[in-house]
Amino acid sequence: MASGNHSSITEFILLGLSADPQVQALLFALFLMIYLLTLLGNLLMILVIHTDSNLHTPMYFFLSHLSFQDLFYSSVTVPKMLENLLSQRKAISVKGCLAQVFFVFATTGIEACLLSVMAYDRYAAICHPLLYCQVMSKQLCVRLVWGSWVVAFLDALINILLALNLDFCEVQTIHHYSCELPSLLPLSCSDVSTNSAMLLCSVILHAIGTCLLIIFSYACIVSTILSISSATGRSKAFSTCFSHLTAVILFYGSAVLRYLMPTSGSPLELILSIQYSVIIPLVNPLIYSLKNKEVKAALRRTVLKYLQRLRQHRRERT
Repeated sequence: MASGNHSSITEFILLGLSADPQVQALLFALFLMIYLLTLLGNLLMILVIHTDSNLHTPMYFFLSHLSFQDLFYSSVTVPKMLENLLSQRKAISVKGCLAQVFFVFATTGIEACLLSVMAYDRYAAICHPLLYCQVMSKQLCVRLVWGSWVVAFLDALINILLALNLDFCEVQTIHHYSCELPSLLPLSCSDVSTNSAMLLCSVILHAIGTCLLIIFSYACIVSTILSISSATGRSKAFSTCFSHLTAVILFYGSAVLRYLMPTSGSPLELILSIQYSVIIPLVNPLIYSLKNKEVKAALRRTVLKYLQRLRQHRRERT
């Protein structure tokens, strides 16, 4: 990724979360544990879904891609954050910062698109159960996932190409633990009106486009659930949507607010960023597994298979 006219400076200083060495040590231990649990949880979710034939359905196909996306998502920012928590000089090169901006923007967009696709899947399953297998064909599922990645990366590419033309004229500090476009634009001595307009358009299009699909899907879902005569049937239908709806509220409640609010380096910005880039990738596997009997049963089967193979391997060696 070639830079524009950035000859005046070669790096930014990330102020991070705290300047106190003792607090930094505690934060390093905390976020390292969170990152390792995020890797473990999402890798385990992907493994269980791909190895258990009972989970080879559209819903779990999308969930496996959401888990892969969360692995990618957390790995964009957390490793650099951990490095800076142990470093006295918390620097990042201009090119490295722009690369991080690109991938943060892209992964945020992919997450939004995948959540809207999963809402459509729940709509098809609850509102048109007899046609579900025909509507959510394997080919359509693959196209929806690829479409999510392509749209998000194209959107991020447009924004980063505009950012490559910005000039940064003196030593700059970023009041954040990572590089995000809303934090980067105020540091430029160039005219950023085009960049700001494009960023606003991207956020609105992603937020409105994906939100409208989610809202429409759940409006139809609620209408269908209310028409079910038995309370047990209504409860069962709603339980299939509860996990996804929780993930949607957590993600949109933090990401959209972060990208729409003015950049000021406030603690609220850091909290919102930590929620959607660090906490959500950790809790998504928990949200989709703790109240999901199929996932818990598949996890037990996977663990038992692994233990059986381990015992068999030990017997063969003896």
